[in-house]
Amino acid sequence: MHMTLKSSLPIPLADAADIKKELNLKRLELSALLEITQAINNNLPEYSLYKIFHFTLLAQLHINRLTLFVVEDDWECKICFGTSYNFKKLDTLPETITAISEITLISDLNLDYKWQEFETAIPVYQNNKLLAFVLIGNSQAYYSNIAALSFVQTISNIIIVAMQNRRLARQRLAEEAIRNEIKIAREVQTMLFPKTLPNNQDVVVHASYIPHSSIGGDYYDCVDIDADRFLFCVADVSGKGVPASLLMSNFQAGLRTIVRQTDNLVKVVNELNHLIYNNAIAEKFITSFLGIYNRKTRELQYVNAGHNAPVMLYEDNSCQLLTEGSTMLGIFEELPFISVTKLQVPHKTLLLCYTDGLTEVFNLEEDEFGLENTIQFLKNSRYLSLSKLHVELLEEIKNHNQGSTAFQDDITLLSCRFK
Repeated sequence: MHMTLKSSLPIPLADAADIKKELNLKRLELSALLEITQAINNNLPEYSLYKIFHFTLLAQLHINRLTLFVVEDDWECKICFGTSYNFKKLDTLPETITAISEITLISDLNLDYKWQEFETAIPVYQNNKLLAFVLIGNSQAYYSNIAALSFVQTISNIIIVAMQNRRLARQRLAEEAIRNEIKIAREVQTMLFPKTLPNNQDVVVHASYIPHSSIGGDYYDCVDIDADRFLFCVADVSGKGVPASLLMSNFQAGLRTIVRQTDNLVKVVNELNHLIYNNAIAEKFITSFLGIYNRKTRELQYVNAGHNAPVMLYEDNSCQLLTEGSTMLGIFEELPFISVTKLQVPHKTLLLCYTDGLTEVFNLEEDEFGLENTIQFLKNSRYLSLSKLHVELLEEIKNHNQGSTAFQDDITLLSCRFK
């Protein structure tokens, strides 16, 4: 069997020149793509990537007029060359441009004179999210067809998405650093609370702490002074988060240092005020209740420094609010007034200290849980163990909050049962 080879027809010179030109342009496009990909892989800074993108379109693809608008919070012109108008002054784009979703001729849009320097608007999307616009002009004829313009769109997409991914990576690293700082701050804050509380034949003390967020601004403490006496404290820093936590750690360290030096509540409170006044920032202050109980004499002396009044519930269900003392700590360089109140504590008395996160819980009708409901709860539940009493009190305010535990503030409870 014989096979006859069919001779190829000669290619016209004009067509051959066009094919050679198109092959050359494809080679330039491949070179441009390679250059941009290498720049991304080399982890060059953002301004360098924009510069390479600029020179790649200019030198490799012969696009002589270009602006690149990237949307972050606002539109920002990252690249502007070959134009008589400085588009970097703009932080917005005309709605006729931002409304387009595909490559569009500028002549088809109703735009003022400065935009007429361009021939084509090219949107850049990722996952249907608009990221940028490339506007080009004064380019060779090859870039007047959709296939060629799609390549410009492609390399623009590659570089914009790469930079967005970098920003997201930096954001994730920053968020991770913040999470680590919060974790450390939370661990430090947990260490501030006493490991044990009094529980003997004279008195039982129990405390509960529910932070509003990862780090709170509430604090409680219990410090032995001698064999008969101990100091207990509940405090609340204005504000939340790390600044409140840091100030509270200063308060805790200061309190324990001062109590080792003196058991005089006037001196203790004055020194704490001096500490907070000199260390607080951004108008931070602390409300605090400090009490010293003597197991032997059954005497309680206290100072209420602008704090919510603890409730003293007696065996006959009568109650007393412990309100006397001073103003908030850290507001004045010198406290304008201070007094120590002393009282005898009868047997079978219950004391509840708390922060305002307990009483300032509102339901959908804007009704506050309030002090009255707190007192009524204590009267109804006074014979529960303190741990059970705290659990049920927190459940009570949860029910008042329509079943939500998303309270608007930290909640701290410290209760004492005087036997």
